[in-house]
Amino acid sequence: MHLIQRFKLESILLPVAAILVCGLFWYLIAGKSITTEKVDEFGDKVKVTKREGLSADLPTPGETWTASRLYITEPFAKRGELDQGILRFTWMSLVLVAEGYFIALVIGTPIGFFLGLSKKFTQAFDPLIQVLRPVSPLAWLPLGMILFSGIKFVNSDGRTTFGASDAAALFTIAICAMWPTVMNTAVGVRAVPQDYLNVAKVLKLSKSRTLWKVLVPATLPYMFTGFRLSLGIAWLVIVAVEMLTGRPGVGGFLWQQYNANSYAHIILCILTIGVVGYVLDRLMSVVESRFKTA
Repeated sequence: MHLIQRFKLESILLPVAAILVCGLFWYLIAGKSITTEKVDEFGDKVKVTKREGLSADLPTPGETWTASRLYITEPFAKRGELDQGILRFTWMSLVLVAEGYFIALVIGTPIGFFLGLSKKFTQAFDPLIQVLRPVSPLAWLPLGMILFSGIKFVNSDGRTTFGASDAAALFTIAICAMWPTVMNTAVGVRAVPQDYLNVAKVLKLSKSRTLWKVLVPATLPYMFTGFRLSLGIAWLVIVAVEMLTGRPGVGGFLWQQYNANSYAHIILCILTIGVVGYVLDRLMSVVESRFKTA
């Protein structure tokens, strides 16, 4: 027991045990192929295979691995526009998320500062923000398609490189992801001790120097909490955006496999989305802790 605690094996063994329990539960409820032999109307023996189980169409972990092995063992392969390795799809989704997330931070952070610094700005815009904040990405995307319907950039071959669906996807990710940044930045600005601002006045710092020397450093922990939450939402939104726009990516692949009744690949996409989301959250947590301790 002492050895386990010393090397912190609990942090590894307990999650592994939880994964095994979930895997066992998955196997128990999944359907199993049962092959029986019977005699048809012509007197011939034929084998009939059908799936049975609590959820007959749900593949077992083994069936999921067998069906998905090609996408995992060749993660960057490109066999077609919608038939690529799982990490290649993931990379496409991450690029789109990064672009939308960047826009969310660029727009959301200043709005958060305005909300934190100005009571009149808060009185004017806070009700509007509270109305817009819970709107689903499924509702924002059609509006984005309308707003950016005239956008179309083509290359020398006449192929569209950036169109209305691309702009609408970025718009949807940005507007859904920016609210945690807005709210946490505003809370951070309001939490700045008045003594800090009094010292800035005594030192006769300009407004810009007060912003960069006092407000931003004091608000940074709150801002990073918002950045972390915004990144999680941006990654959640990507699935809906790719499903509705038909863009290649892990969300688009999921929707394509759903239409093809390929349930094993749907599970592969869900696991990939979950693992990538976890990794992104851990990375942001590390960055956040570095800034908080700096």
